[in-house]
Amino acid sequence: LTLYIAQNQHPSRWTEKGCSYSTVQRFFKDKHEWGKLSWLLIKEHLSGKLSRTYILAGDEVVVTKSGKKIFGLGTFFSSIQNKVVASICFINISLIDVESRKSYPLYTEQLVREDVKESAPKGKKGKKTKPSNKKRGRPKGSKNKSRTEVELSPFLLQLKGCILAALQLIALHIKITYFVYDGALGNNSALQMVKQTGLHIISKLRHDSELYFPYKGEYSGRGKPRKYGEKVTLERITDGKPCDEFTEDNTRIRIYQVQVWHKKFPHLLNVVIIVRTNISNGKTSKALLFSNDLELAHDTLIDYYKLRFQIEFNFRDAKQYWGLEDFMNIEKDKVNNAANFSLFMVTFSQLLLAKIEGVKPGSMQDLKTVCRAQKLTLRVINSLGLNPDDFLNNADLFQAAEIGRIHARK
Repeated sequence: LTLYIAQNQHPSRWTEKGCSYSTVQRFFKDKHEWGKLSWLLIKEHLSGKLSRTYILAGDEVVVTKSGKKIFGLGTFFSSIQNKVVASICFINISLIDVESRKSYPLYTEQLVREDVKESAPKGKKGKKTKPSNKKRGRPKGSKNKSRTEVELSPFLLQLKGCILAALQLIALHIKITYFVYDGALGNNSALQMVKQTGLHIISKLRHDSELYFPYKGEYSGRGKPRKYGEKVTLERITDGKPCDEFTEDNTRIRIYQVQVWHKKFPHLLNVVIIVRTNISNGKTSKALLFSNDLELAHDTLIDYYKLRFQIEFNFRDAKQYWGLEDFMNIEKDKVNNAANFSLFMVTFSQLLLAKIEGVKPGSMQDLKTVCRAQKLTLRVINSLGLNPDDFLNNADLFQAAEIGRIHARK
């Protein structure tokens, strides 16, 4: 961005040197390789820490919009409003540092085509109509299909392209093993898609999924060996010894880990079953997290799935502080630039926070207050005809102007 402004600088009487509103307009009109820019910034921010453990996480972010001409406008489900609204939607792939538990937006792409919008998890689904002359049962002459060779939906194809683009940006700098997504990818088609990218999936199954223990009985000697054993039920699970057990807020939590079959998946699944029991009334609920990596420990699987939520904090900061919810662009390139620039600023602000002394990590409000105070202080010094260089090292002077901070300096 600095290089762009330096090459296109046009002085303006109401801006600082090297920028004008025309320069900003040209910036949003041009095409930029945001993926490469984001990776260069992340690599700089994580300099010396690339040997840590990292995972990729994905999710869609919905931005509500009004009007009829904005590029990619459709109807998507907004979790904030808990209903389908007129909006635009972006797929975001983020890099998550397991040790620091921070998420960095890496690659963002808009959902545009109608078939992709309809097959997206947050897209508005059309009504399915059954043919009146369709017969019940399996069509005559049909053959068994391999569950490893699936037809990917338009959304899964686009998501696969986003994952591969993110992996290509990272190249050999970081080894990525796992891709984490919410329950929208809790199906065989999604698992096969992630396997095609060379990664293991971590996601969530429906709580009422029918799972079966592997059959451990003797072979009868006739036909194909039996594959499915007893059905996994809450009673059979709780009879065994849990991997972990603790109490939290009047709720007893027990964690079990099993390798089980699902009739719509071709291979065994590594499933972690989290059983929650209300101590007061005895009511029980369960959650099913899964991975196709059979060697993954239960605590690591749970921890990685929890880390997926860090991507939601990226969306929150981008909307609240960096204009993701507020931009008024309607053209294709300008919409893409506005969304990517907002998420780019999420990582850029983390880099700034690490360099500004006295600002609490993660406090966007304090960061904006400090930067605004420095700018206004320098404006006052310039208006008095003084040399700003004589005051740059005077921390007390800038501190006096930092009105509105949430966290005080140490």
